[in-house]
Amino acid sequence: MSFLRRRKGTDSSKSQNLRCNIVKEDEKNNLYESPRKESYNSKKWSCWDSCCWFIGFVCSVWWFLLLLYNTMPASIPQYVTEAITGPLTDPPGVKLRKEGLTVNHPVVFVPGIVTGGLELWEGHQCAEGLFRKRLWGGSFGELYKRPLCWAQHMSLDNETGLDPPGIRVRPVSGLVAADYFAAGYFVWAVLIANLAQIGYEEKTMYMAAYDWRLSFQNTEVRDQTLSRIKSNIELMVATNGGKKVVVIPHSMGVLYFLHFMKWVEAPPPMGGGGGSEWCAKHIKAVMNIGGPFLGVPKSVSGLFSVEARDIAIARTFAPGFLDKDVFGLQTFQHLMRMTRTWDSTMSMIPKGGETIWGGLDWSPEGSSFNCGAKTLRNNSINNTDQIPNINLANMKNVNYGRIISFGKDVAEAHSSKIERVDLLDSMKADMLANLTNCDIWIEYHDIGDHRIKAVADYKVYTARSILDLLHFVSPKLMARGGAHFSYGIADNLDDPKYQHYKYWSNPLETKLPDAPDMEIYSMYGVGIPTERAYVYKVTTATDCSIPFQIDTSAEGGSEDSCLKGGVFSADGDETVPVLSAGLMAAKGWRGKTRFNPSGIPTYIREYSHAPPANLLEGRGTQSGAHVDIMGNFALIEDVIRVAAGATGKELGGDHVYSDIFKWAERINLQL
Repeated sequence: MSFLRRRKGTDSSKSQNLRCNIVKEDEKNNLYESPRKESYNSKKWSCWDSCCWFIGFVCSVWWFLLLLYNTMPASIPQYVTEAITGPLTDPPGVKLRKEGLTVNHPVVFVPGIVTGGLELWEGHQCAEGLFRKRLWGGSFGELYKRPLCWAQHMSLDNETGLDPPGIRVRPVSGLVAADYFAAGYFVWAVLIANLAQIGYEEKTMYMAAYDWRLSFQNTEVRDQTLSRIKSNIELMVATNGGKKVVVIPHSMGVLYFLHFMKWVEAPPPMGGGGGSEWCAKHIKAVMNIGGPFLGVPKSVSGLFSVEARDIAIARTFAPGFLDKDVFGLQTFQHLMRMTRTWDSTMSMIPKGGETIWGGLDWSPEGSSFNCGAKTLRNNSINNTDQIPNINLANMKNVNYGRIISFGKDVAEAHSSKIERVDLLDSMKADMLANLTNCDIWIEYHDIGDHRIKAVADYKVYTARSILDLLHFVSPKLMARGGAHFSYGIADNLDDPKYQHYKYWSNPLETKLPDAPDMEIYSMYGVGIPTERAYVYKVTTATDCSIPFQIDTSAEGGSEDSCLKGGVFSADGDETVPVLSAGLMAAKGWRGKTRFNPSGIPTYIREYSHAPPANLLEGRGTQSGAHVDIMGNFALIEDVIRVAAGATGKELGGDHVYSDIFKWAERINLQL
């Protein structure tokens, strides 16, 4: 290894020259490479790189799962679900088909507010290319693409409550009108699929779609919808061997069909001319699901401030965001201007005043609902023993009769300790115009600051004074609504004035048909905290904003409290309180009364809410929530049995979890 030895003399000088040449060569190479290295090192990992990689990862996983879903055997999801939850029960349609049930009575579905699709037939320039495309329901794509144009076309005329000039939006027809609200979000689809299991098809099922924005009588004026429903029911009875129909309304559709039953009997031109025996000849049963017979407090907050519990919470997390002009959108102002043209919303204002909903210091419900109680799962449709006992001694009495209170202290104080101003005097005072230049006009802009202060100074609003409040803050809306709806209790139902259509959707101001063989069911969910009353505050935002908001800082102070986020909750289905859904069947229509002179049998079928056990159950098969109950197996089984010929007695009569009968005893309703 002599070449590794260090040599003297010439070898040493050669070694030095060699090292110098290597150094020079390295410097030469670095001269060329350093720009590339500096360029490479100067590129740092940015937020955009992270976002792109994350989006790419999500898309890759999504497409992989989609590929896997479409290539795997159809039975694998069921195997996975059963491995986690145990053996799955048969859907009601499959179960009852095994029992031998088959198609019998034709079925009519009546959808509620917002669940039916609406499509464009004529529009302005901004809606070019949308002919017969859905503006409501489906993907809501146009809402995201052109929101201001969408809001303009979804609004009705603020004077007539009908079509604005140059715009025609019409309901989608057929079962697809309301089977799904949006992709993957069923409404009627599960019930339709289960009915199909025992032989039903389109010739024995009919979706009575209508434009849910219009007042009920205006659906006949503009679209002749009531006449079409009458003709279709007559056709279904005639083509099915004379078998009467089973009508299944949901939500506001309950009120719409109540209006229809009076319209069809009334003489023309106001009514359909069917005569007093029409319902008896054509209807076997009316199975009302989640019916707001006596209104819902949620409609008050919607009309007053375009709010409900969820929206109020969203405002808490993003204060002012939805009220400001973000990306050219003042969201709440646009929503208020649009929804205040929908006359149908006024059909759900609480009816019956303080007699039904309570006064300043009392309410029928009292303190009998524990908002913190956990719901147990219940697979039996005839077992009422699984509701946990409630210790009323530990619960605080709630003044549910105060539907709106300005301040938590006002909501909880005795009425004798509340100082109030006279709202009627403020209404008579001259209106000082708001001179602020606002991009979006809403009626609050015409009220003036002194009137807004007067609203808050009145402190408390019950079901009776709520009507004065709404007339005060939305006079145009209530002027139209007063021609189509009424909210009182009739003294004498034989008074000729109650023959007018404005009373037909109020069960306290109209009689049921003369049809003693017909049956009426009230079917609804229980066990979910449901909006019943609100704590409000006056906002300090700009003059162009909505001046009132739910005060989300108002809390009850304990886990079991029914005051959370400025909202007092009672028992119900998350939208309709039990009091509204069940009182007429429990008392007003029970037996022969002045509201039910022929003694039509009425049944209450309550469904205790149980949330899904895991994500694989989707929205659950035991849900009592207002829309999700449409997939409740127990409810679907009840519907199919009645459609197949069963009676209310054969179902087992009343099936009650709540205290509705106890509350009914506290209400002084003249029968």
